[in-house]
Amino acid sequence: MSNAPQALESYLSGGWRRGEGVETELVDPVRGDVLATASARGLDLKAALAHAHRTGGPALRGLSFAERAKLIGAVADVLIANRAKYETIAVANSGNTKIDAAIDIDGGIGTLKYYARLGSSLGGATFLLDEKPVRLAKAENFQAIHLLAPRHGVAVHINAFNFPSWGLWEKAAVSLLAGVPVLAKPASSTAMLSHEMVRDVIAANVLPEGTLSLLCGGAGDLLDHVNGADVIAFTGSSETAGRILRHPNILARGVHVNIEADSVNAALLAPDASGPAFDAFIKEVSREMTVKAGQKCTAIRRVFAPADRADAVAEALLARLKKTTLGDPRDEAVRMGPLVTRAQQAAAFEGIGKIAKDAQVLTGGATAPSIDGIDPAKSAFVAPTLMRVADGAAADAVHDTEVFGPAATIIPYKTESEAFALVERGGGSLVASVYGDDRAFLARAVSELGPSHGRLLMVEASIADAHTGHGIVMPQCNHGGPGRAGNGEELGGLHGLRLYHQRLAVQGSSDLMTELQAKAFALH
Repeated sequence: MSNAPQALESYLSGGWRRGEGVETELVDPVRGDVLATASARGLDLKAALAHAHRTGGPALRGLSFAERAKLIGAVADVLIANRAKYETIAVANSGNTKIDAAIDIDGGIGTLKYYARLGSSLGGATFLLDEKPVRLAKAENFQAIHLLAPRHGVAVHINAFNFPSWGLWEKAAVSLLAGVPVLAKPASSTAMLSHEMVRDVIAANVLPEGTLSLLCGGAGDLLDHVNGADVIAFTGSSETAGRILRHPNILARGVHVNIEADSVNAALLAPDASGPAFDAFIKEVSREMTVKAGQKCTAIRRVFAPADRADAVAEALLARLKKTTLGDPRDEAVRMGPLVTRAQQAAAFEGIGKIAKDAQVLTGGATAPSIDGIDPAKSAFVAPTLMRVADGAAADAVHDTEVFGPAATIIPYKTESEAFALVERGGGSLVASVYGDDRAFLARAVSELGPSHGRLLMVEASIADAHTGHGIVMPQCNHGGPGRAGNGEELGGLHGLRLYHQRLAVQGSSDLMTELQAKAFALH
């Protein structure tokens, strides 16, 4: 890679365009080197949206689901052909190990391939049929159906820094299949990977003009120009989500906004858990703390254990965490790299400090670890940090604070009802996992925890070595959660297409209903 910082450009209105000056420097979080710069100052975002509306939307809506699926598959093929360089970028700009980079890069490619396969099964349909026709009057030929029709707008995707590949493509795959063009805005601090991927896709000419746009730099006045036909899908902090939701133009035009925000996810060890279930619990908690240095919206933050097992859980977790080698991810022996920026490091230290007021720090903490060959004044490392509270009911910060880094807190519980109540103190989460072999307990956990979560992973001995993981988001399953997690929904197979469609009732003759059904794929 060149020593001179790369100036990232935006792909808008059918061309690559460079903003004025420098808004953000993209930095190697190990060495502190400036790798690239990003700016969107002076770019005409109103024209960019209009171009996508005018060219991209009609081009996609003129295709069937199966034809759009072929486009998505072609995008995946481009990314596969260029995968090696993406890994190098992820290591340098995000501080990823190769395993971390694979989760992001291959997760994005895998989601594209999944929706390409799913879309091909929809054939020549251009609508989705939500319900069968119903009669509305005495006359049998006056009926109604509910259809899902692609929105005549643009999908504005505002993505988080931790998954510059997966975040980009999991949203784009669904939107493109739905027939809605994409304007993606990656988080500036790690935008190098998103930029390179989109550049390759544009160069390969596998998508119709106007169907994929990229904004590198600040959002500027973008939200001033969206309209009621557009969709905004945001992943990031609840603070930023609130600013989007309160934006005057968003409110005035009733723009549909999907939010995936903060989440204090939990892992719960059942009272009976032993053997494979206990081992799976320990393995998954330690893995979620250290994979991508804990920078996942789905990572385990709270670790619930029966009070009489809390010591055993702490000992087992400490033993695993001690084996985690920190350092430059370019070193094959390293198992955990840094956080993506020093600002994120500072935020993680602040969060650890808040929780530590009510908790005992068992390992790690709110100071930079000493690592041979690493300058702590330039790098962004946080050591795996395990804490423990004595009374989960009396502690507040552990339930309210999402440390976006390699930190988790053990919380003991005495009774089943206390465990469920403490988990719910998270205020709504993306995911919780429960480990044990008492099926009745697992069923009660689903009933009690289901309303406050978007996904539950129930691990018993029979799937202890087979499940895909607490923090891995599968495209077949819902991604999102209630309450503080944002009340959003993404993915979930065909269900994900609903975000980009308008559900409408169509009333008319039975002959018209028959004709419309012939153009639709029935969801039920």
